[in-house]
Amino acid sequence: MEQAKALNALEPFLALSKAATSPRAAADLIVQATSAPNTFVFAELLQTPQVQALAQSNAYRSHLKLLNIFSYGTYKDYLALASELPSLNDAQILKLRQLSLLTLARDRENLSYDRLQQALNVSSARQLEDLVIKAVYQDLLSATLDPARQTVRVTSVAPLRDLRPGSIPDLISALNKWSSRCTDTLGAIEGNMSKIRSTAVARAADERADKENLRRLMAELREPDKSQDSSRRGPGKRVMVDQGVTSGETMEVDDPDEQTKRAGKRKM
Repeated sequence: MEQAKALNALEPFLALSKAATSPRAAADLIVQATSAPNTFVFAELLQTPQVQALAQSNAYRSHLKLLNIFSYGTYKDYLALASELPSLNDAQILKLRQLSLLTLARDRENLSYDRLQQALNVSSARQLEDLVIKAVYQDLLSATLDPARQTVRVTSVAPLRDLRPGSIPDLISALNKWSSRCTDTLGAIEGNMSKIRSTAVARAADERADKENLRRLMAELREPDKSQDSSRRGPGKRVMVDQGVTSGETMEVDDPDEQTKRAGKRKM
């Protein structure tokens, strides 16, 4: 369930709170709001002057405590103070158990059937499963049941719980720790990337050096072959392949310039 939808569900009760000028009217409004099927956030109602005025009423102060529990407490909190608080109707019991489930689901590694049954005061695994299924259908959380392992597997939780008074410093501390872990992780990633880049540069340099060595060796291997060819042929000689000669046999012929020189000498 989106938080905006839950806030919209609370709007009629915020409007009615302006007319709840007596403690009895404010107390009745709290019962109505906590019993309504789609109301899951109560911070704005809790902050209204009419509701806060219940703190001065001996007869209805307990309703203010009850609204505090619906806002950020759990069903276990209610049971601990049940003798001091108004009794709950069936709709309120279901609502408070659902809200408590959202709080418990934050610890996703510890959602065994036994733990949830104790925290929500449900007597059987079947009752717990029905509660989870209803919460899923109301978009309060995304979860699957694992009866074989007696575990509830939660993937997401709707942001519908109000912050408990005094919880801001703890929240800031948790966020700072998370930020520090992110910074450390980012630093480690950047360090690894730098090593990878350095390794890649060194490998590229090695490859270039290997190619250059190979080119030089090939050039050195070709050079003796050229020298031997030149030494076998006399000056001014060219190698010609006689097509009538068997494969591999060659003969030397004079270059044209050399023939001209010889002809000149004969005339003289």
